[in-house]
Amino acid sequence: MAHHKSALKRIRQNRKRRLYNRRNKRAAKEIIKAIRRATSYEEAKELLQKAYKVLDRIAARGVIHKNNAANKKSKLARLVNRIKPVEA
Repeated sequence: MAHHKSALKRIRQNRKRRLYNRRNKRAAKEIIKAIRRATSYEEAKELLQKAYKVLDRIAARGVIHKNNAANKKSKLARLVNRIKPVEA
């Protein structure tokens, strides 16, 4: 176990950050899964906006890299556009 005050503080900070990162990564995964399960275009489009917000927030905080967030957003947008109904 750590003997220095700074080491104990570092352990507390790391634990706090790890829990924050896990919670936010889980939220991102859940919203992505929800989009993949969506059956209607309207539902998927609504969920896509929420996913953008979540991904941007965790990228800004440094949980994931900004390019990783951009790639995920791009793939989700393509997925949603594929289920878009064809206009006659």
